Amino acid sequence: MKEKWLMAEGAWQVVKPMITTALESGFDCVLVDRENIDRVRELGKIKVACFIAGGAEKGTEDITVVGKGGEGDGAAALPKEAASSMDAALARAVSGTKAAYVVIANKKYEEFAVEMGKIVDYLLVIGTDWKVIPLENMIAGLHGTSVKIISGVKTGEEARLALATLEKGSDGVLLDSNDPSEVKRVMDAVDESQKGRVELIAAKVTAVKPVGMGDRVCVDTASMMSFGEGMLIGSQAKGFFLVHSESEDSPYVAARPFRVNAGAVHAYIRVGEKTRYLSELKSGEEVTIVSKDGLARTAIVGRAKIEKRPMILIEAEADGQKISTLLQNAETIKLVGSDGLPKPVTDLKAGDGVLVHLEETARHFGMKIEESIVEQ
Repeated sequence: MKEKWLMAEGAWQVVKPMITTALESGFDCVLVDRENIDRVRELGKIKVACFIAGGAEKGTEDITVVGKGGEGDGAAALPKEAASSMDAALARAVSGTKAAYVVIANKKYEEFAVEMGKIVDYLLVIGTDWKVIPLENMIAGLHGTSVKIISGVKTGEEARLALATLEKGSDGVLLDSNDPSEVKRVMDAVDESQKGRVELIAAKVTAVKPVGMGDRVCVDTASMMSFGEGMLIGSQAKGFFLVHSESEDSPYVAARPFRVNAGAVHAYIRVGEKTRYLSELKSGEEVTIVSKDGLARTAIVGRAKIEKRPMILIEAEADGQKISTLLQNAETIKLVGSDGLPKPVTDLKAGDGVLVHLEETARHFGMKIEESIVEQ
């Protein structure tokens, strides 16, 4: 998940509206003056970061930030080696989560930032007249380390650029703005950056057969789904059907666009790059919503309901692979057809086309592995 930070230094009456907007929008952290730490916590639950000057002691902040008023912003000369600098020594001495703040004024500061990134948990990088190249270099230079790169931005458009750099993008953004509307634009940019893509292909239905009663899982999320969106479900980890959300009204029940009636308790659901059993899902956990165009986004489970219902077996074939799934046998349960339109399982017949996702490798405890596994 990409992190959203807000720079909120200054008088409390000035920064409070921005902090409130950030809290309401789901920001992860706010960077404030030390005297405002407790005031932020009175407003709501959010991580609080605070700058620390040389020789000062850590306070009650969750994340201690070094670099301002020192080497990080040019107030002190850059050392020959970052590891021997005051900031680096302080970063080691401060307990808990540490961050380094570096203004990228030129190539030397870019190199300094990479060295600092190797000894802290977060690297806050602020551009001056640069846009993409220095960030690309830092992402590449810190590849394989555990540090999270948080890019300083002033607008949602700058956030969109930072989050897309080198495909991977920065691990988050630090918004420095007094305009509450930019908070919303940054959230939109983050949401957009976290949409992955899943390859969907057409499969031919080979059999549709009622099989009696079973326990099925209904997944209710904390997000609204639209036409063409659903979840990837399958009885085998090698293949998943796109099961449509209940985002359409029907003669039988009102639309519930937060819900996917996903299938039997044994079935797999694709979550990110892994799989989960439907029966394992719990409130507060993440699931992946996929559109008919293959766009994927994350949603939070509100509840997962398991109830006994009549079940129907759907079998299909794609690229020479046979896959299947068990769904509730009801008119409101739909797969996404190869034409992108939802199709009730009660109307499915052999020869119909449906959208599926195929995996190239087997899975062990939900993770991809190179192994021969037969599921039937």
